[in-house]
Amino acid sequence: MALEFFGMDPDTDTDHCPSVWVDAENADLVLQGWKADDQTEAECLQTGSIPDYEAVIRIPARMVPMIREACDAAERAQLR
Repeated sequence: MALEFFGMDPDTDTDHCPSVWVDAENADLVLQGWKADDQTEAECLQTGSIPDYEAVIRIPARMVPMIREACDAAERAQLR
């Protein structure tokens, strides 16, 4: 697997920060974020279950530009 790095939250330290990558092999987005709190997870559970192999994470809104850039790159990769 080869991950292309698109950025990390500029308002956190470099050891503990939400980040975004795109997998070069299949164009999947790979996100690192803060674990959702119990209230957020409970609200998410209202629309479906969260299997053990999935997680609800929170990404700060200030990262939208880099996530958008990663989404555009992933979309371009799928069109090839």
